[in-house]
Amino acid sequence: MPISEQQLLRILPNAGRQAGVFASALTLAMDRYQINTKLRMAAFIAQVGHESGQFRYVRELGGDQYLSKYDTGALAKRLGNTPEPDGDGQKYRGRGLIQITGRDNYLACSKALFGDDRLLRTPELLEQAEWAAKSAGWFWNSRDLNKLADSGSFEMITRRINGGINGLAERMAFYNAALKVLA
Repeated sequence: MPISEQQLLRILPNAGRQAGVFASALTLAMDRYQINTKLRMAAFIAQVGHESGQFRYVRELGGDQYLSKYDTGALAKRLGNTPEPDGDGQKYRGRGLIQITGRDNYLACSKALFGDDRLLRTPELLEQAEWAAKSAGWFWNSRDLNKLADSGSFEMITRRINGGINGLAERMAFYNAALKVLA
Protein backbone atom coordinates (compact mmCIF):
# COMPACT_ATOMS: atom_id res chain seq x y z
CA MET A 1 0.00 0.00 0.00
CA PRO A 2 1.67 3.28 -1.08
CA ILE A 3 2.04 6.25 1.22
CA SER A 4 1.57 9.71 -0.30
CA GLU A 5 3.26 13.00 0.45
CA GLN A 6 -0.06 14.38 1.68
CA GLN A 7 -0.55 11.46 4.08
CA LEU A 8 2.98 11.89 5.43
CA LEU A 9 2.37 15.59 6.04
CA ARG A 10 -0.80 14.82 7.98
CA ILE A 11 1.17 12.39 10.16
CA LEU A 12 4.43 14.37 10.37
CA PRO A 13 3.36 18.00 9.96
CA ASN A 14 6.88 19.42 10.19
CA ALA A 15 8.29 17.21 7.42
CA GLY A 16 7.72 19.92 4.82
CA ARG A 17 9.23 19.21 1.40
CA GLN A 18 11.01 16.15 2.77
CA ALA A 19 7.65 14.34 2.80
CA GLY A 20 7.74 14.45 -0.99
CA VAL A 21 11.35 13.28 -1.05
CA PHE A 22 10.61 10.26 1.16
CA ALA A 23 7.11 9.19 0.07
CA SER A 24 8.20 6.90 -2.77
CA ALA A 25 11.32 5.67 -0.92
CA LEU A 26 9.18 4.68 2.07
CA THR A 27 6.63 2.99 -0.17
CA LEU A 28 9.37 0.86 -1.76
CA ALA A 29 10.95 0.00 1.59
CA MET A 30 7.62 -0.87 3.21
CA ASP A 31 6.70 -3.05 0.25
CA ARG A 32 10.04 -4.88 0.37
CA TYR A 33 9.71 -5.69 4.08
CA GLN A 34 5.94 -6.43 4.19
CA ILE A 35 5.18 -3.33 6.23
CA ASN A 36 1.83 -3.42 4.50
CA THR A 37 -1.00 -3.24 7.02
CA LYS A 38 -2.38 -0.21 8.81
CA LEU A 39 -0.81 -1.24 12.15
CA ARG A 40 2.59 -1.97 10.62
CA MET A 41 2.68 1.17 8.49
CA ALA A 42 1.51 3.42 11.33
CA ALA A 43 4.13 2.05 13.71
CA PHE A 44 6.92 2.23 11.12
CA ILE A 45 6.13 5.78 10.01
CA ALA A 46 5.80 6.95 13.62
CA GLN A 47 9.17 5.46 14.54
CA VAL A 48 11.10 6.73 11.50
CA GLY A 49 9.36 10.07 11.87
CA HIS A 50 10.66 10.47 15.39
CA GLU A 51 14.12 9.00 14.77
CA SER A 52 14.72 11.31 11.80
CA GLY A 53 13.18 14.47 13.27
CA GLN A 54 10.36 14.23 10.71
CA PHE A 55 12.78 13.48 7.86
CA ARG A 56 15.10 16.40 8.64
CA TYR A 57 18.02 14.25 9.82
CA VAL A 58 19.39 11.17 8.11
CA ARG A 59 22.76 11.57 9.84
CA GLU A 60 23.24 11.61 13.60
CA LEU A 61 24.04 15.02 14.97
CA GLY A 62 27.02 15.58 17.22
CA GLY A 63 30.63 16.58 17.08
CA ASP A 64 33.77 14.58 17.69
CA GLN A 65 33.39 14.67 21.47
CA TYR A 66 29.83 13.33 21.36
CA LEU A 67 30.65 10.68 18.73
CA SER A 68 33.74 9.50 20.60
CA LYS A 69 31.43 7.20 22.62
CA TYR A 70 31.18 5.12 19.44
CA ASP A 71 34.96 5.18 18.89
CA THR A 72 36.37 3.62 22.06
CA GLY A 73 35.01 1.85 25.11
CA ALA A 74 32.25 -0.65 25.80
CA LEU A 75 29.63 0.85 23.48
CA ALA A 76 32.11 1.03 20.60
CA LYS A 77 33.06 -2.61 21.16
CA ARG A 78 29.40 -3.67 21.28
CA LEU A 79 28.84 -1.89 17.94
CA GLY A 80 31.81 -3.66 16.34
CA ASN A 81 34.02 -0.59 16.10
CA THR A 82 37.76 -0.92 16.65
CA PRO A 83 39.06 -0.24 20.19
CA GLU A 84 41.56 2.39 18.94
CA PRO A 85 40.62 6.08 18.73
CA ASP A 86 40.68 5.95 14.93
CA GLY A 87 37.47 7.71 13.88
CA ASP A 88 35.11 4.73 13.74
CA GLY A 89 32.62 6.66 15.86
CA GLN A 90 32.45 9.45 13.33
CA LYS A 91 32.49 7.13 10.30
CA TYR A 92 29.80 4.74 11.57
CA ARG A 93 27.60 7.30 13.33
CA GLY A 94 23.84 6.87 13.11
CA ARG A 95 22.53 7.20 9.55
CA GLY A 96 19.29 6.51 7.75
CA LEU A 97 15.74 6.94 9.01
CA ILE A 98 16.32 4.61 11.99
CA GLN A 99 19.94 5.67 12.52
CA ILE A 100 21.97 2.52 11.74
CA THR A 101 24.99 2.85 14.08
CA GLY A 102 28.30 1.01 14.37
CA ARG A 103 30.46 -1.04 12.05
CA ASP A 104 28.69 -4.35 12.72
CA ASN A 105 25.28 -2.86 11.92
CA TYR A 106 26.62 -1.13 8.80
CA LEU A 107 28.09 -4.43 7.60
CA ALA A 108 24.91 -6.43 8.28
CA CYS A 109 22.78 -3.76 6.60
CA SER A 110 25.15 -3.58 3.64
CA LYS A 111 25.08 -7.34 3.11
CA ALA A 112 21.28 -7.31 3.25
CA LEU A 113 20.82 -4.35 0.89
CA PHE A 114 23.72 -4.79 -1.51
CA GLY A 115 25.15 -8.28 -0.97
CA ASP A 116 28.57 -6.81 -0.15
CA ASP A 117 30.34 -4.47 2.29
CA ARG A 118 29.95 -1.18 0.37
CA LEU A 119 28.45 0.66 3.34
CA LEU A 120 31.76 0.19 5.18
CA ARG A 121 33.46 2.06 2.33
CA THR A 122 30.64 4.54 1.62
CA PRO A 123 28.54 4.97 4.76
CA GLU A 124 27.11 8.22 3.34
CA LEU A 125 24.85 6.14 1.07
CA LEU A 126 22.50 5.86 4.06
CA GLU A 127 21.94 9.61 3.82
CA GLN A 128 20.21 9.22 0.44
CA ALA A 129 16.42 8.87 0.61
CA GLU A 130 16.28 5.43 -1.03
CA TRP A 131 18.90 3.85 1.24
CA ALA A 132 17.80 5.79 4.34
CA ALA A 133 14.35 4.24 3.93
CA LYS A 134 15.55 0.77 2.91
CA SER A 135 18.00 0.64 5.82
CA ALA A 136 15.12 1.48 8.17
CA GLY A 137 13.07 -1.29 6.57
CA TRP A 138 15.98 -3.71 6.95
CA PHE A 139 16.40 -2.79 10.62
CA TRP A 140 12.65 -3.18 11.20
CA ASN A 141 12.65 -6.59 9.54
CA SER A 142 15.85 -7.79 11.24
CA ARG A 143 14.29 -7.08 14.65
CA ASP A 144 10.97 -8.77 13.72
CA LEU A 145 9.05 -5.57 14.39
CA ASN A 146 6.12 -6.44 12.10
CA LYS A 147 5.13 -9.06 14.68
CA LEU A 148 5.18 -6.45 17.45
CA ALA A 149 3.24 -3.99 15.28
CA ASP A 150 0.61 -6.64 14.58
CA SER A 151 0.08 -7.13 18.30
CA GLY A 152 0.00 -3.38 19.02
CA SER A 153 3.17 -3.52 21.13
CA PHE A 154 4.23 0.01 20.26
CA GLU A 155 6.26 0.65 23.40
CA MET A 156 8.24 -2.57 22.83
CA ILE A 157 8.96 -1.45 19.25
CA THR A 158 10.30 1.81 20.68
CA ARG A 159 12.53 -0.11 23.08
CA ARG A 160 13.91 -2.29 20.27
CA ILE A 161 14.71 0.76 18.15
CA ASN A 162 15.84 3.19 20.83
CA GLY A 163 17.02 0.96 23.66
CA GLY A 164 14.55 2.75 25.93
CA ILE A 165 11.47 4.91 25.62
CA ASN A 166 13.10 8.18 24.59
CA GLY A 167 10.54 10.36 22.79
CA LEU A 168 7.67 7.97 23.50
CA ALA A 169 5.06 10.75 23.69
CA GLU A 170 5.98 12.11 20.26
CA ARG A 171 6.20 8.62 18.78
CA MET A 172 2.72 7.84 20.16
CA ALA A 173 1.31 11.09 18.75
CA PHE A 174 2.68 10.20 15.31
CA TYR A 175 1.34 6.65 15.67
CA ASN A 176 -2.15 7.83 16.57
CA ALA A 177 -2.12 10.34 13.70
CA ALA A 178 -0.99 7.61 11.30
CA LEU A 179 -3.76 5.25 12.42
CA LYS A 180 -6.33 7.96 11.57
CA VAL A 181 -4.71 8.92 8.27
CA LEU A 182 -4.34 5.31 7.13
CA ALA A 183 -7.90 4.32 8.12
